[in-house]
Amino acid sequence: MQYLSTRTPDHRVSLSTALQDGLAPDGGLYVPERFPDLGPGAFANCTTIEEVAERLLRPFAEGDPLAQALPEICEAMYGFPVPMRDVGRGTHVLELFHGPTAAFKDVGARFLADSLARLNEGADQPLTILVATSGDTGAAVAAAFWKKPNVEVVVLYPKGKVSDRQEQQLTGWSDNVQTVAVRGVFDDCQQLVKHAFQDDAWQERLRLSSANSINIGRLLPQMTYYAYASLQHWRAHGTRPNVIVPSGNLGNGLACLYARECGLPIGDVVFATNQNRPVTHYLDTGTYEAFESQETLATAMDVGDPSNMERLRHHWPSAEGLREVLGAERVPDAQIERQVRRGLDAWDTVWDPHTATAVEARERLDPDDERPWILVATAHPAKFPEVVEPLVDRAVDVPDPLAEVMARSHDVPMIEPTLGALADVVFGDRKRDPAGKQT
Repeated sequence: MQYLSTRTPDHRVSLSTALQDGLAPDGGLYVPERFPDLGPGAFANCTTIEEVAERLLRPFAEGDPLAQALPEICEAMYGFPVPMRDVGRGTHVLELFHGPTAAFKDVGARFLADSLARLNEGADQPLTILVATSGDTGAAVAAAFWKKPNVEVVVLYPKGKVSDRQEQQLTGWSDNVQTVAVRGVFDDCQQLVKHAFQDDAWQERLRLSSANSINIGRLLPQMTYYAYASLQHWRAHGTRPNVIVPSGNLGNGLACLYARECGLPIGDVVFATNQNRPVTHYLDTGTYEAFESQETLATAMDVGDPSNMERLRHHWPSAEGLREVLGAERVPDAQIERQVRRGLDAWDTVWDPHTATAVEARERLDPDDERPWILVATAHPAKFPEVVEPLVDRAVDVPDPLAEVMARSHDVPMIEPTLGALADVVFGDRKRDPAGKQT
């Protein structure tokens, strides 16, 4: 299996190279050259989520040095439950928040961390991971890579644009993990990462990679819980479940589409977004436009120019083609608040603000629509107490792993959203020219 750039299809690399490079040299995102044909029968002997993951990912690692270690990598990727809970009205909730940082991104981050640690064992120079986060990605990556040998991590987050508990998670790390607060929004953090990758001085000085969903190593493992959930439903009911995915930078939703492209029994896929509108605007008008990100209650989805739109438009080049494979619902804050407030009464569940967008999308369906649906619960509500607790009028218990990380929170550097300012943190007091490049 080879991986090609969305901007230069003739540029092809192995899985290991795609994971370590993060972005292609032309600034494009890596995508698989093809999707294997893996219907339900291909998983006949797979009963655990780790076994399903190994079977699904095997073709994507074909011919790569990681192929032999894939069973061990898949074991390391999970190690925590991924329950699918029936909440009535033909609806199940896939709970992806039982990992160490209580968010779905733990799965992809752990796969990437274990893979990169294996690939860099004994390397002369450590690999430096640059990560932009709108909330959950940074903590998941930090937890996954913390104290991994020969890998260093720099996490960028927008100051004041994440929840207090998310910030405590992001700043609870040390050793090989450096967190940096940026005066700006998530898109500023994301642009800093992209500019660093495209800067000659950074490339000369560091071996750079990324753990955002711009890295194909985040998307591939995220396919596995959609495979496991859809197979559970297929085996129990003989029907294809439809899926609603809360979506910001679009990686998690794209992973669901990838799983379906591989032949997994998945029906319709709907992206539930917050007030930010790049996806719905494109599907409605046929013209893609990047917007300034808007601050919402679902902070981790506050993305005005999602990176994975480039992958979506690579696979489905026209808006018309994209409309055939997915739907999208835009959910403003008032509807998020409403769903969180009524969650216990209507669904016997306390929703976090992000999952609440999926609940709203589910309730917008025709009342006569009796098809089965899976709502993807992307984060634990305890991560957003300032939003959730006043609406449900009760305290939300904090999972133990979350509490442990928050207890280690400490002050971190805060910078303006410029590459020079980031260089001052990453390179220390080394001599630079006025542009912030090393001399």
